[in-house]
Amino acid sequence: MADERANRKMSAILSADVKGYSRLMSVDEEGTVKALNDCREIIARCVHDHRGRVVDSPGDNVLAEFVSTVEAVKCAVKIQEDLKVRNADLPESRRMEFRIGVNLGDVIEEEGRIYGDGVNIAARLERLAEAGGICISGTAFDQVKSKLSLGYQYVGRQTVKNIPDPIRAYKVLMEPEHAGKVIGEHKPKKWRWAQIAAVILIVIAGTFAISKIYFGPPPIEPASVEKMAFPLPEKPSIAVLPFANMSDDPGKEFLSDGITEQIITSLSKVPSLFVISRTSTFSYKDKPVKVQQVAEELGVRYVLEGSVQQSEDKIRITAQLIDALTGRHLWAQRYERNYEDIFALQDEITLKILNEMQVKLTEGERLRSLTGKTTNLDAYEKLLEGITYLRAFNIESNNTARQLLEEVIALDPVFSRGYTYLAGVNIMDVWLGSSKSPPKSLAQATELLQKAIDLDENNDEAYSLLCHIYAMQRQFDKSIEAGQKAIELNPNSAGAYVWLAMPLRWIGKAEEAIELHKKAIRLSPFPPSYYYVNLGNAYRTADRCEEAITEYKKALHLTPQNAIVFGGLSVCYGLLGREQESRAAAAELIKLNPNYTIKFHMKSMSVYKNQELVKREADALRKAGIPEG
Repeated sequence: MADERANRKMSAILSADVKGYSRLMSVDEEGTVKALNDCREIIARCVHDHRGRVVDSPGDNVLAEFVSTVEAVKCAVKIQEDLKVRNADLPESRRMEFRIGVNLGDVIEEEGRIYGDGVNIAARLERLAEAGGICISGTAFDQVKSKLSLGYQYVGRQTVKNIPDPIRAYKVLMEPEHAGKVIGEHKPKKWRWAQIAAVILIVIAGTFAISKIYFGPPPIEPASVEKMAFPLPEKPSIAVLPFANMSDDPGKEFLSDGITEQIITSLSKVPSLFVISRTSTFSYKDKPVKVQQVAEELGVRYVLEGSVQQSEDKIRITAQLIDALTGRHLWAQRYERNYEDIFALQDEITLKILNEMQVKLTEGERLRSLTGKTTNLDAYEKLLEGITYLRAFNIESNNTARQLLEEVIALDPVFSRGYTYLAGVNIMDVWLGSSKSPPKSLAQATELLQKAIDLDENNDEAYSLLCHIYAMQRQFDKSIEAGQKAIELNPNSAGAYVWLAMPLRWIGKAEEAIELHKKAIRLSPFPPSYYYVNLGNAYRTADRCEEAITEYKKALHLTPQNAIVFGGLSVCYGLLGREQESRAAAAELIKLNPNYTIKFHMKSMSVYKNQELVKREADALRKAGIPEG
């Protein structure tokens, strides 16, 4: 009966999403949300001008419907042109670039929303488009090929998720010199050429298969040590790229991310390795990058990449380890196991990587890298999902994370990481200002972290968070002890170095704090903004204001609306006698935080041992025009 009531029709569908949205959010959540809203306004205006309607806009996606395919493609071109203008003056790392897919197909309309393969194909085409580009289906191409001053590149028949038959796909070429051209379409004059081509393909495929068996995958372009952004570490160095989610369910993204992170964590705990943090490797998520580029930008020799596919009770993981300096694949493997074997499989992959990199573990290191896990699959999945919500850095997501992590503990009361991340939720309540009693929230977090350590004495994340809590409570000796323990357990944890640097800075050991921050940024070459802020603060505390200004400017590049940075700049410029620049920075500070006063500054700096420095900074802010309060 539902089928009889369904309103079926033929529509042109436009689907658009942001390339690298997760990376943008991880760097600056508020700025990204504002930019997304600005871009949505541009898209909505273009859709309206081309007689379409926006049907839905979940997350970073926009779905629109048109009566005319010609208007849909014209709209897509206009959107990309307008967004290009918007992005022109922005640094590359902060540009919001959309991918657009357009399809003409059958859809079902119900209460103003549309469903069906026509919509699904548009969404799949969008994934095939480049950032700032457009990809259209064969059905859409047939309607517009001779009606618009555009060019097209045929990219073949594409097999896409949940669509049984391959679909023809074309990239839209918007440059004037391509107008009227169709690249890549070849039609054989006689049927026998198809047969000949098929034979040739079989021969080529056979030759490729034989060469792959005997000689391995073809080499990639080697990375250059001279072009590396950082000196190559003396230890074997590796970057683990985010594993691609190949499951039919996009909601399983947390699983592929979690497996990637688990491999990073296990490798990080090996002292004889240098491992880039997840914060930086995940900046490449959903980006078509070359191994050579990754190695040169992060300053590493080895790169691991792979994919995860989970369906029902099976899981398939592919992984390949590449020596970027030689361009050779050291190892590639495809695993297909029962889903319940996922824990052993992650460890197997990790140990295989170490073996290929010729890293030998002591027995203690081996045991340390394989402890602290659960055998409960439901608990494991909920943990990964909870971590995803926790890292969204907003009150609503934090509450969702709390619920999921409480369920983790209920499912497996001896799973150490469940308690660790639930403690993180309590700390996040304090950071977000949603805690009714910050001292109580921190006390609860401390209790949870102690429980986590009782269950797994090698839980470095728990020690890192304890380091931060004790510092906030001004228990500096305990804070430093916990921070040092975290680094001992995980010498590649960028976050552990950042947390330990904080109490050292507050008690006057600014030079030590500076070195720790530098180590953190080397382990995470694409760090979040607060890494640069904290390094700037450490330089400022060490009376090295010129260097502090350099770091503050790096932070502003990532988060332009950062009041803390403008406060630091105002102080540094003032201490250097650059009064005009100090006043300009102070004006930006007041604009972003109208309640900022000298009294507030003194209170926030009361944790510092050197109160003479605090008074000098307050004088600099007074001269810059900050009110007394």
